[in-house]
Amino acid sequence: MRHSLRSLAGAAALAGAFTLSGCVAPVGPVEVTRFHAPGAVPLGQGTVSVEPAPGQQDGIEFRTYAGAVMRELQRIGYVDAASGGGPGRHVATLSIERNSFRPGRDGSPVSVGVGGSTGSYGSGLGVGIGIDLSGPPPEQTETRMHVMIRERATGQTIWEGRARFAVRGDSPLAQTPLGAAKMAEALFKDFPGQSGETILAK
Repeated sequence: MRHSLRSLAGAAALAGAFTLSGCVAPVGPVEVTRFHAPGAVPLGQGTVSVEPAPGQQDGIEFRTYAGAVMRELQRIGYVDAASGGGPGRHVATLSIERNSFRPGRDGSPVSVGVGGSTGSYGSGLGVGIGIDLSGPPPEQTETRMHVMIRERATGQTIWEGRARFAVRGDSPLAQTPLGAAKMAEALFKDFPGQSGETILAK
């Protein structure tokens, strides 16, 4: 019982820390998955260009993400093909998807739980009644990034990465410039990454 109380107290302190930090700039980890065939083609070498994936519109927002991806590609060893005036030995196709949503809640604002209290305090026995006065959940902005690096001559895919990032809509990281930099950095962290492994990059 004493151990359980300590666990609950630790969880409450952690939740409080997240609440306080969320008042300034709510953030969340970036979910990243990478795929590649080890040794098939040397990675991080040669010239590369970032281009829209099929169906992706080449607008201001896309170019912001493309710039962030190119900076990471250069950091890991690639050379921007634009500096040589050619199309590049490799092409990194990029697609971006952004959605806004408001998480739902199960049940009504007044919840009844049998066998334990639903609030922060109580005996923990019998029937507990909790009234949710916190209002609706805040709106979230989710961004998905997908990058595929291919050999231009053969069309062979040598590396693929996917990143998913969700933050509160009022977070500075919901804005394109900051969000693009965070996602690109997470996607290419420890490049090429463990193939098939999904990680959470903070």
